[in-house]
Amino acid sequence: MPFVPLASFERLGSEEMQRRARAFYDMARLRRTVRMFSNEAVPRAVIEDCIRAAGTAPSGANLQPWRFCVIADSAVKHEIRVTAEEEEREFYAGRAPREWLDALAPLGTDANKPFLETAPYLIAIFAQSYAALADGRKVKNYYVSESVGIATGILITALHQAGLATLTHTPSPMAFLNRILKRPENERPFLLLVTGLPSSDCVVPDIGKKPLEEIATFY
Repeated sequence: MPFVPLASFERLGSEEMQRRARAFYDMARLRRTVRMFSNEAVPRAVIEDCIRAAGTAPSGANLQPWRFCVIADSAVKHEIRVTAEEEEREFYAGRAPREWLDALAPLGTDANKPFLETAPYLIAIFAQSYAALADGRKVKNYYVSESVGIATGILITALHQAGLATLTHTPSPMAFLNRILKRPENERPFLLLVTGLPSSDCVVPDIGKKPLEEIATFY
């Protein structure tokens, strides 16, 4: 594999580093998970560019083990909602441990997921355990969960930067997404990301984030 000079790197002074770091934090700290979406249309080009940004994520051996399936079709969204709510009802009724239900209680979540139809886009994110080559050979992917998790974080931040709200949804189990979206056996559902504009009457829980001293240790 040939190597090329790192021509794209921009070296900054200390003050500019600090300014950009603070500006990014000020933008990121306004991000909120929402469950009340508007059905207002969002340009597909916005979603495409945000996924392009996600695709710049680092990955094990640069194998890029992700697939982003964007769902705008109302019939497909309806089928996903119906099936997800079936799984969620079973989850809340018996599969979920009491401790987890107690942790969720202050957030007001339940098995009803109307946002799966209301929001203009669902992005089903799949993790690929191996790559299937054109000649039929299989190439194992490494650090799949880590790689897809990083890409998903970039995607969520890119959508927020573009002025959209998001919700990370993980019905358990999620294998129904393979069936509905006709995904191959080397892909497993990682996360279902709901995105669009918040509704005009949207409310969110009054919660905060841990301060720096509780999440970072400097040596």
